[in-house]
Amino acid sequence: MKDLSEIKVLFSEDEIQSAINELANTLNDYYKKEDVILICILKGASFFATDLAKRLKMPLQIEFVRLSSYIGEKSTGEIQPISLSLPDLTNKNILIVEDIIDTGRTLKFFSDFINDKYKVKNMKICALLNKKAKRAVEINTDYFLFEVEDEFVVGYGLDYNGYYRNLPYVGYLN
Repeated sequence: MKDLSEIKVLFSEDEIQSAINELANTLNDYYKKEDVILICILKGASFFATDLAKRLKMPLQIEFVRLSSYIGEKSTGEIQPISLSLPDLTNKNILIVEDIIDTGRTLKFFSDFINDKYKVKNMKICALLNKKAKRAVEINTDYFLFEVEDEFVVGYGLDYNGYYRNLPYVGYLN
C-alpha cells in the first residue's frame, strides 16, 4: 500500500462538508416534506450518504445496495450485483447516492433495474464525484459535488483494493 504522503489532497474534509450542506439545502427545497427513499450504493457512497442523510429534513428511509465493477484501479466493464434487496419502490421518490460516476455503467445498470422493476414517482441521482472523461454510457446525473479529472481517487469512501476509504478527504493516488 502507498504511504499517505503519496496521496495528493484534492478536496478537503471542510470542502466536502460545505458542498454537502449546499446539496442538502437544495434537496430540502426540492422535496419539501415529501417522503424520500435514499438508496446508497455500497461501499463507496457510504460516507457521503451518511453525511447527506443527516442534513435532510424530509421523512427519509435509507436503503443499501451493493454493486461492483472494479478490480484495483480498473473497471471490469461488467456490473456485479452483489445485493439488490429493496422494498417496493412503486410511486416513491427515490434518491440514488453514488460515490463517483466515471464510466456510468453502474448507475445505468441500477437505474435501468429500478425503472424495469418499479414505477417510481420520481428518481434523482446524486454523486460525490463526476468523472466525465471516463464516461462510456450516457447517464443523467441530477446532482454532483465535484468534477474530477481522469485520475484514480481515494478517500471519503473511495478505495483502492479496500484501502483508504477512511480518509476524511478525497485525493489522487500518485
